[in-house]
Amino acid sequence: MNFSEEIKRIRQRSFLTQQDFAKKIGVAFSTVNRWESGRAKPNLKAMKSINAFCLENNIPYETIEEAWLNYKIEK
Repeated sequence: MNFSEEIKRIRQRSFLTQQDFAKKIGVAFSTVNRWESGRAKPNLKAMKSINAFCLENNIPYETIEEAWLNYKIEK
């Protein structure tokens, strides 16, 4: 899976809207929207927040981290 699919998967697995997920990890709604559409890549600070979210919600982080490391922004 690519990063945009992974971020959407963990958000939906938690039954959150993009808006609610953005609040939980401390970013703007538009940021989550850009991640899910493949137009942007999270910075390290955002990835730390996503990791903390995954730990709190018992969601495996390794697959999303792998997708982030291999991520290429779609044009």
